[in-house]
Formats: sequence, structure tokens, C-alpha cells
Amino acid sequence: MRIIKLNAIDSTNSFLRQMSMRERIEDFTIVVAEHQMKGKGQMGTTWSSQYGKNLTVSVFKDVSFLKTEQNFYLNIVVSLSVLKALKVFHIPKLKVKWPNDILSDKKKLSGILIENVIKQNQLQASVVGIGLNVNQTEFEDLPNASSMRVVLGRIFEKEEILQVILNHLKSYFQLLENGDYERLKVEYEKHLFRKDKPSTFKNAKGEVFSGIITGISDFGQLQVRIENEIVMEYDLKEITLLY
Repeated sequence: MRIIKLNAIDSTNSFLRQMSMRERIEDFTIVVAEHQMKGKGQMGTTWSSQYGKNLTVSVFKDVSFLKTEQNFYLNIVVSLSVLKALKVFHIPKLKVKWPNDILSDKKKLSGILIENVIKQNQLQASVVGIGLNVNQTEFEDLPNASSMRVVLGRIFEKEEILQVILNHLKSYFQLLENGDYERLKVEYEKHLFRKDKPSTFKNAKGEVFSGIITGISDFGQLQVRIENEIVMEYDLKEITLLY
């Protein structure tokens, strides 16, 4: 395992992707930065983080064993790895907000961005970006954000957290490589935020509606039961959970 430590970078994901274009990268190559100036989130959003306070890391993973249509299992593996790592540090009330935000008591602790390398319609590799709020205590204009320090009131060692996350990543990726899809899906759904609870959503047209999350499809779509007991399946850009 190769770990590259940087002081400041635009984005650890971008750094690792560019590196993979220039040279052959060892599986589980890791880039860690004290500060990301242009950290990326889902759907073009940014990940804001104070210098040196949080964990910003990207991992290069060979996923050539996985079919392209199974790529959501990468979200499952990474989400469960981060959640289980946080359990080690006794962070309470942990949930996964679909597709891969990690919450503690409804507040966001971690965001995940997975960027796949696909050649000739085949998955080759993934760059897994993880942003975890560790010791930051103020989140300007982010009322739903929190950190490990805010939750438990103490300072954490980022290196220790990183090692725990990496250990879980290796274990869960092994399950994925072994084809334990059902086990992974069941465990993910067990931790799914707002599952089996009446919730409010907004669709791509801006229409607000009520429904109940029942799980995810084999392709990672969110399954929501709406009126007349109809279960609809939604992709990421098609629905927003409003709580």
C-alpha cells in the first residue's frame, strides 16, 4: 500500500486520476491532503473543509472484477466501511443517507465521491474520495453538518481514523470480490436513513411528494413506496430527500 501525503491540493480525486493517466498505479494507492482547495462532492457540488481539521483522502482501487451495471456496490462498500469505522470510535446514531452520505443523529459527518475509470464499456478502476469531518467545530452556512469532535467533544487523531477506514475498505472490497452482493445490500439497507419511515421528497421537476423508502434496487436506485402502494425506483438525479 502506497500512501502519498500532501499539504494542499485542488482535489485528491483529481490528483489521483491524473496520476493514473501518467503511470501504472498500485492497487490501494492512497492520497491524503491536509487541505483541499477544490474538494468535489456529488453532482458537481464542493466539499468545504478547514485546513488540517479533517480527513480528506482518495483511494485508487482496481475494480475490473465488477460488471459496469454493478457499480453501485462501490457506494455500498465505501459507505459501510466509513460507517463501521466511525462505530469503532463510538460515534452514535449512524445512518447512510442514500446514496453515500454518512450521518450521525441526522447531521452529515462524511461525504463520498466515487469516480470510475471505464474502458470499452468495462469497469477498470475507481478513485474513491472520502471527506470526513473530524476536528472541525464550525460549519458556516452548513446547518446540517457536524464532526466527530462536535459529536463526542474530544479531538481525534486523523491517522488512526484513516487506518481503521482502510482496514474496513479492504474487508468490504474482499466481500465484493467474492460476490457477496446480497449480504452487502442487506447490510446497507439496514443502515439506510429514513427507511420504512414516512418522508418528504422532491423530484426532478421540483414537485414535492410523500413516500416511504423501502430499500434499493440491485442497480442502486432508491425504492420509494408512494400512494396506492406503488413502489417507484429513482436514480440520483431524479429525487431529493427533504426529510
